[in-house]
Amino acid sequence: MGGGGGKSEKARRPARVRLWVARVSTALLWTCVVHFAAFREPWAPSVLTMWPGCLSQQHVAQRPSEAVAVAMAGGERAAAQAATLPPKRIYKNNGYLVVSCNGGLNQMRAAICDMVTIARYLNVTLIVPELDKTSFWADPSEFQDIFDVDHFITSLRDEVRILRRLPPRLKRRVKMGFLHSMPPVSWSDITYYHHQILPLIRKYKVLHLNRTDARLANNGLPLEIQKLRCRVNYAALRFTPEIEKLGRRLVQVLRQNGPFIVLLLRYEMDMLAFSGCTHGCSNEEAEELTRMRYTYPWWKEKVIDSDAKRKDGLCPLTPEETAMVRKETLLPSDLRLFQNHSSQMAALDYMVSLASDIFIPTYDGNMAKVVEGHRRYLGFKKTVLLNRKLIIDLVDQYKNGTLSWTDFSSAVKASHTNRMGEPSRRQVIPDKPKEEDYFYANPHECLHLPDDLSAL
Repeated sequence: MGGGGGKSEKARRPARVRLWVARVSTALLWTCVVHFAAFREPWAPSVLTMWPGCLSQQHVAQRPSEAVAVAMAGGERAAAQAATLPPKRIYKNNGYLVVSCNGGLNQMRAAICDMVTIARYLNVTLIVPELDKTSFWADPSEFQDIFDVDHFITSLRDEVRILRRLPPRLKRRVKMGFLHSMPPVSWSDITYYHHQILPLIRKYKVLHLNRTDARLANNGLPLEIQKLRCRVNYAALRFTPEIEKLGRRLVQVLRQNGPFIVLLLRYEMDMLAFSGCTHGCSNEEAEELTRMRYTYPWWKEKVIDSDAKRKDGLCPLTPEETAMVRKETLLPSDLRLFQNHSSQMAALDYMVSLASDIFIPTYDGNMAKVVEGHRRYLGFKKTVLLNRKLIIDLVDQYKNGTLSWTDFSSAVKASHTNRMGEPSRRQVIPDKPKEEDYFYANPHECLHLPDDLSAL
């Protein structure tokens, strides 16, 4: 998700733009769930059911920690956790690290994993991270409103010391202004943190790192660092019992109708403004999105050719380009408690996306990437990685009558046979980290790869 955005901006949105938000904002994944039993259009059987293994249920054996997390609740889970706490890691503390994460939930999730890893290898004490409250979808939620903070702290105690807040003496120093704050350099390896960041922590005792997304490199890091990033992401970052309970209920309701797909429709105001994609918008709406893009100085690209970007497959697919099938909406009354907290809603989206038989993101944003990686970790569950450039071309041909529905369906099926999250190694592009594959989308160091890939 993007940054900024207040009530005054929202009040100026055109009526049709507000309608977009009502339809597809806050990544309402499970409201866009497509049930196999409900398919009545030819797209479903000719594309989905003919892909190898699409309809076969994958039963992936859970790791012991995950099985306990799902099976236990309340006092039972707390008792089990207390009985199995890892021993504390003893080390000389070099200082305290305070971090402020930016962006949407999954952007912050990846940053938390990186900051825990950095704190561990600098031998410092980490303060429970602060979550972004100023992004486009402003959410007042604290860390403990989304994640199980006690589990986060105790499950990692054999690696790093984590505190809920600074000790009183240091907290007073911070209030008096004795705090050094900075954003670390993007895509840095661990040597940067040893040579540049650690001396600052030793000097100031407390260092505040802000804008912490994408600050640790995808590649070229020691294996133990990559594995710790995975451990934080897949074991230590557990949602609150309330979110987990409701998430499991949602999955159970969906399972009653058989296997299900989750479509992540990343067609929201902030993404359209950021990407400069205005296909299907009125002139007024396109101007509103352009004004929004210029509002945020950290969105570097300003002048954008929307048509050219769309044809290159760099735009989010519109709902019309994505969902040419029947949809069913699921909104239990229990969700009212979460609806004004976009990050908590995103946590529910995450759980349902993880549990789905097939996951189809329409744009490779942070949530799509992090869910893709987590599904790989759970046994390479089906994740259809859309070839947007091809789909845009096929959709345009179908709409102008030069391509039949049968040919359209066959072309989509054939082009995605090998784009379903199967085992692979990340693409490495030296000196171009933004263009290479994202670590959290494919953490291959943490996965069980076939022998021919493991040897590479």
